[in-house]
Amino acid sequence: MKKEGKILIVDDDEDILIAGKLLLKREFTSVSTCNVPEHIPDFLAGQDFDAILLDMNFGPGESSGAQGFHWLKKILSIKPDSVIIMITAHGGVDVAVEAMKLGATDFIAKPWQNEKVVATLSTAVLLGKSRSETQELRAENQLLVQANNQSNTQKMIGQSLPMQQVQSIIARCAPTDANVLILGENGTGKELIARAIHQQSLRTNRIFMSVDLGAIAESLFESELFGHKKGSFTGAQQDRIGLLKAADGGTLFLDEIGNLPLHLQAKLLTVLEQRKVTPLGANEAVSFDVRVISATNINKQALKNDQQFRQDLLFRLNTVEINLPSLKERSDDIEPIALYYIDFYSKKYHKPLKPLDPEALSAIKSYSWPGNIRELRHSIERAIILSQTPQLNKYDFQLEPIAAKDVSTPSAEANLEQLNASQENSLLEDELNLEVIEKQVITKALKKHRYNISHTAKELGLTRAALYRRMEKHGL
Repeated sequence: MKKEGKILIVDDDEDILIAGKLLLKREFTSVSTCNVPEHIPDFLAGQDFDAILLDMNFGPGESSGAQGFHWLKKILSIKPDSVIIMITAHGGVDVAVEAMKLGATDFIAKPWQNEKVVATLSTAVLLGKSRSETQELRAENQLLVQANNQSNTQKMIGQSLPMQQVQSIIARCAPTDANVLILGENGTGKELIARAIHQQSLRTNRIFMSVDLGAIAESLFESELFGHKKGSFTGAQQDRIGLLKAADGGTLFLDEIGNLPLHLQAKLLTVLEQRKVTPLGANEAVSFDVRVISATNINKQALKNDQQFRQDLLFRLNTVEINLPSLKERSDDIEPIALYYIDFYSKKYHKPLKPLDPEALSAIKSYSWPGNIRELRHSIERAIILSQTPQLNKYDFQLEPIAAKDVSTPSAEANLEQLNASQENSLLEDELNLEVIEKQVITKALKKHRYNISHTAKELGLTRAALYRRMEKHGL
C-alpha cells in the first residue's frame, strides 16, 4: 500500500530523475520531477510537496555545490517549512553537512541505496506533513485567537462567562512552566487553547509540537516519543530523534492522552518525572526540557478511575486544569464565531459576504452542535459554498432535526436510530457514484464517533490529514 506523500525530485540528470521516479512512485502517492532548477518556483507555486529531493550540483563539471546552495536558499525563501533532502556525489559529505546548516533536512549520497532512499523519504514526508499540519492549525488559530491591541495578551472569540473563565486561567498559567490538562468534548478547540498558552508563555519563540496519541500505534509509541537508534528493531534503518527531544526548549502538546493504554502511561510518567529519555537501542539517557500540555475528551470522573488512567500520571499532568465548555454551553458565542467564519470563508471562496437571516441565526443558536466548533465551521463553509439566496438561510446549513425522546416508549430512540441506519444503508446500496458514496460513508463515520477525528480516521483506515482533506473536498 502506497504511503500518502507528494515528492519533488530536482536534478539535471535525466537518468537520476527516471530512476528516482520509478523507485518512489511504488512507495508514495505522487512523484514529480524537474530537470531545470529555474522551474522550481513554478512547481512550488502549483502545489505543496511533503518532501523535495534536490541535487547539489547542476551543470557539467560543477562540483562545489554552489548551485545546490543557491536553490536550497531559494526554496526556503519561497516556502520556509519545506523539507529538503540533498543529493550529493560520493565523497561530498562535507558539502552536504554545510547544506544542512543552511536548512536542509538530510542528504543522500550517489550512487544511492534504494532502501536508504525510501527510508529517508518516509521520514521526511512525515516531517513535512507535521509542518504542514502545524501551518494549518496556525491558520485556524488566527481565526479563533485575536490579538488584543492594548497588550500582548490574546483572547478567544466570544465573551460568554465560561470563556471569560477559560481566558482568565490561560492568562494566569501561561507565563509559568506548569503542566496543563485541557478537558473538553471533541471539536471544542483544545489544541487552540494549548497554542494560546504557548504563545503567551516564555517559550513563545520556541517550538510547539503537537502529538496525537490516539493516532500512534502502541508498537510505535516508544520509537515516536523516545526515539531509536539504527538497528534497534526491524525496520530501524537509521537513528531517529524522539518527539520529546525534538520539542526540547518548547511546548509538547499531548492530544488524546486518555487513549493511552496503562502500560504506556507508566513509561510516559517515568520520563516526565526524570526529564530524561532513553531512545530504543541506546545505553544512555538524554535530558530534555519541555512544557507539557495535554488534552482529552474523557470526562474527569472517568479519569479518576485508576483502572483507566494512572492517578500519579494525572497528578503530574494537571498542575493546572482547564475545562473547555462545549459550544451549547456557550451559546452566546455562536453568533460572533459564526460571523467570523462567514467572513473568512466568503473571502476564501471569493463569495459575496452574506448576512444571516433571523431564522438562520435562531437555528444555529438552538442547534446542539455535537461536533462543537469544528462542526459549526464546516457547516458555515458548506453554507457559503452552496447558498443561492441574498442571505444565508437555515436551509443552507443543512442542520438535522433533533428528534425528541418518547419517554412512554423505551425503545423509541432505538427504533429511530435503527430506521436512520436502515435509510443510510439503503442509500449506500442504491448509490453507485463513488464520490457520493465516499461522502456518505465519511459522514456516517463522523456521526458515529461524534466528530472525533482520530477515531473516525482509524475506522476509515485513513490518516488524520487524509480525513481532513476528504472532509474539505466534500464540505463536511
